[in-house]
Amino acid sequence: MRRISYLFPVVLVGAATLLPRPGASQEFKPSKQIETVVHTGPGGGSDLFARAIAEMLQKEKLIAQRMQVVNKSGGGPAVAMAYLAEKKSDTHTVGFYTGVWVTNPLTTVEATVTLKDLTPISRLVLEPAVIAVKADSPYKTVKDFVEAAKKNPKQLNQSGGTILSRDNLMRLLLQKATGAQWNFISFPSGGERLSNLLGGHVQMMVIEPQEAGEQIRAGNLRVIATLTEKRLASLPNVPTIKEQGIDVPLIPQARGLLLPPAAPKEVVAYWEGVFDAFVKTPSWKQYVEQNQFEDAYLKGAALNKFIDALKDQMREVLKEAGAKVIR
Repeated sequence: MRRISYLFPVVLVGAATLLPRPGASQEFKPSKQIETVVHTGPGGGSDLFARAIAEMLQKEKLIAQRMQVVNKSGGGPAVAMAYLAEKKSDTHTVGFYTGVWVTNPLTTVEATVTLKDLTPISRLVLEPAVIAVKADSPYKTVKDFVEAAKKNPKQLNQSGGTILSRDNLMRLLLQKATGAQWNFISFPSGGERLSNLLGGHVQMMVIEPQEAGEQIRAGNLRVIATLTEKRLASLPNVPTIKEQGIDVPLIPQARGLLLPPAAPKEVVAYWEGVFDAFVKTPSWKQYVEQNQFEDAYLKGAALNKFIDALKDQMREVLKEAGAKVIR
């Protein structure tokens, strides 16, 4: 009996060491290539953003598997959102969203998938925009362009993305504020939008610094206004739209990561952990600075609150721009 009384605790301890740690079985790491969905074509803002992040995550050794960017353009973000919705519970698919993923369902009957039907993981940045023309354009300011548009209604052209993208909404707001009229020509990819401006087929473009940076530095584009509250550090001599006497709402552009619907908790936890670490890395900080982003990391309850507030804000902007809101 004495021998048993000594051995029994030893057996218990030995068995305890074999039991899984709490939550250990819930740990997740990707075991194959990660499909990374964006709604723009090659060269578009989301495409560039996703590819840059995929490269930095590998460089910082925060993920072991490759992220393969897949372009699902069409209907604004509708095709990409529907594709992700079909990937319910998939553990090796992610997507990168922008503000148009919020606005599109507000105005489009066919867009039945909303941002919160998916699984938002993080908001990474808020992105400014600028108004750019070709370097040899006669327009030195937004007022120059507006006056030309007033003298020649519907003769000037602006290139852009979808009709619900920030670039077209800014056009509608500017037209309402100034009384000028010009055309909006939609192109499926950022490369096409930019090449048509550089080729002289359109006269103006609302564009993000990330997308335009190389052409600005090369002297091929002239920025005539920033769509920001204060001047950008990289463009200190370029006045804001409000400094030029045009007072219109500024449309926020958020970029972030999401997963398909019903993403397992351990997959959500994995990606939150990856980006908790990522936004502290030198690579990320340098990238944010170079592209004039506002580092605006959010997750969890704070992210959901932001998405709800953005939806309310964009509903009002759409109404102000004259768009029909159905939700």
